[in-house]
Amino acid sequence: MTAATHSPLFPRVPDSADAVLEGLDPEQREVATALRGPVCVLAGAGTGKTRAITHRIAYGVRAGILQPSSVLAVTFTNRAAGEMRGRLRQLGAQGVQARTFHSAALRQLQYFWPKAIGGSLPRLVDRKIQLVADAAAACRVRLDRGELRDVTAEIEWSKVTQTVPADYASAAVKAGRDIPRDPAEIAQLYSAYEDVKRQRGVIDFEDVLLLTVAVLQDRADIAEQVRAQYQHFVVDEYQDVSPLQQRLLELWLGERDDLCVVGDASQTIYSFTGATPDHLLDFRTRHPGATVVKLVRDYRSTPQVVHLANGLLSQASGRAADHRLELVSQRDPGPEPGYTEYPDEPAEAEGAARRIRELLDAGVPAAEIAVLFRTNAQSETYEQALADLGIPYQLRGAERFFDRPEVRKAGVALRGAARFGGNDTLLEDAVDLPSQVRAVLSGEGWTPQPPAGSGAVRERWESLAALVGLAQDFAAAQPGASLADLVAELDERANAQHAPTVQGVTLASLHSAKGLEWDVVFLVGVAEGMMPITYARTDEQIEEERRLLYVGVTRARERLHVSWALSRSPGGRPSRRPSRFLDGLRPGSGAAVGRAAGGGPGGIERGFTGTATGAPLVRRRTQRTPARCRVCGRTLTDAGEMKLMRCEDCPSDMDEGLYERLRDWRAVQARRAGQPAFCVFTDKTLMAIAETVPDEEGELARIPGVGVRKFNRYGADVLAICAGHDVGGDDEEG
Repeated sequence: MTAATHSPLFPRVPDSADAVLEGLDPEQREVATALRGPVCVLAGAGTGKTRAITHRIAYGVRAGILQPSSVLAVTFTNRAAGEMRGRLRQLGAQGVQARTFHSAALRQLQYFWPKAIGGSLPRLVDRKIQLVADAAAACRVRLDRGELRDVTAEIEWSKVTQTVPADYASAAVKAGRDIPRDPAEIAQLYSAYEDVKRQRGVIDFEDVLLLTVAVLQDRADIAEQVRAQYQHFVVDEYQDVSPLQQRLLELWLGERDDLCVVGDASQTIYSFTGATPDHLLDFRTRHPGATVVKLVRDYRSTPQVVHLANGLLSQASGRAADHRLELVSQRDPGPEPGYTEYPDEPAEAEGAARRIRELLDAGVPAAEIAVLFRTNAQSETYEQALADLGIPYQLRGAERFFDRPEVRKAGVALRGAARFGGNDTLLEDAVDLPSQVRAVLSGEGWTPQPPAGSGAVRERWESLAALVGLAQDFAAAQPGASLADLVAELDERANAQHAPTVQGVTLASLHSAKGLEWDVVFLVGVAEGMMPITYARTDEQIEEERRLLYVGVTRARERLHVSWALSRSPGGRPSRRPSRFLDGLRPGSGAAVGRAAGGGPGGIERGFTGTATGAPLVRRRTQRTPARCRVCGRTLTDAGEMKLMRCEDCPSDMDEGLYERLRDWRAVQARRAGQPAFCVFTDKTLMAIAETVPDEEGELARIPGVGVRKFNRYGADVLAICAGHDVGGDDEEG
């Protein structure tokens, strides 16, 4: 598991700002040097987005353009934040804050709570499921373990979408939630859960964001203090931002626009948690002067893997599919993806294990192989199959590496040996750093050969083996390094959560594999009912399952094995069939029916302005100014109000007749395209057009919600309707 572009474990720190830019491709270099104003990076899988944004920050710091303490880089997992801090350290950009949204918010909340509220911050609970159980008991509602998890998930979704208990039922129905119980009952449990928290004086993780937002909204002095500290923001995985996180980001920014966001709508796989790609796709609506850079050069995967990935998305539909990026592999050709059908799931697991054994015997490192599945419940069969063949493995999604008890104990032992090693008989025969580490860790349970079987003993050994491997790499990179030097390196890595690679085949769900990559990937269980999962019923849910498979495919660098089983158990009825997502892509399944990429080729786009009649709208870099109500002059922050360019309750001068004509025209366009009406233009955008009544291209282009693509497609019709012309109101083609 490494980043999207390979680098030595301990690379040399660049000796200048210009040296930071060496090795970047033209689009990555544009990201790295565009340090002012809003920047949106649309980055396909494997295109080096983390490389681009870490070099951007490092270049700004090393060139003296950015003060390290004024930069806040936010992402979604501690692992990703740790990797970012590790890379920035390697680039000589120490002092930059790289945190998750929750971590950054919690730090601010702890600091400002005494000033804003008084007293100390309430205790943060790690797991809310027991509180939900207590709330259910108070409501005299019986929930089994599965229902407890489902209700907890609904509460979390409600909070990140800023939905209060009274509004839950209507909001859940509107969002198409797959509700586990009666909506009114869940709303009651949600309300009771909040009561239990208040009674016990505790808060949950969602409260951290909600309370930080509340403090920044209510206390202008505190908001200004935060904005004085942080003046430059970078947001990774922007397609996963929830409405609550977006609101927090807006409060951090205030009226400024020094913001760089990075994402890929085709990797939106967490919508069930409230994540939405709309903030990414609407970025230029909110920031008309933004520079947009598209990264499509895939440095990770072979042309064969990339071809399958592009083929998957070519059959997709929906808004994210409209903005998909066509990846272009930069690697030498490799083997074609393999497809294997098995009679049952145990046979599928045994088949994968046999192939992995062959790869290991051929010299492929175990850490460069992964088995990816749709649900965690599938893991056990593969754990057993690998253990039966003596294959080391690790499970993703377990506790963070440096938080594991055996790693903490090993750290204490190594620290003691570094301090008092001269009196330690264990080290008498150790001639170099790796042998010293092996000697110390042998006292903690490390052995040259892994223990037989699976389970906790094997997992502890894998952790210690990772430390032994790190010591070997460290000694090779820094000849003459001492045990004390290694301990200092481990401390820095622990602070950055920059974990070493564990030597074992990775078993992971597709969701937890996001952001990782391996030389060889086995995608297992790719059958109807599992991919897409049975409970994915709506078009939106089916498309998210397709994107999940796309994420799985793009984890592979060189070899990809796709498999499925016809039945669950040996002797079972062979009623399953391969996933519909493979239709037209795997051999013998017919020809693929696809469409061109909506996101277009890689490159750079800047600003936008009107053009001569008939010419496409092009973009140029402009300075963004705050959106203000054209009636009362108040600064607008709500997306709907920004489209109208006025406050919701300010008087409207809309031309009602024009609005109705636009709605009739939109209905025809939507029917012709086979899309919902809002995909043409939303009601708010039509209202803004009917209020503005634009009579030339530039005026129409400036209306939020129009955008380049819609302007080029519908601009002539809209301007004609505004001018009173009839553009054809029937639904006839031609």
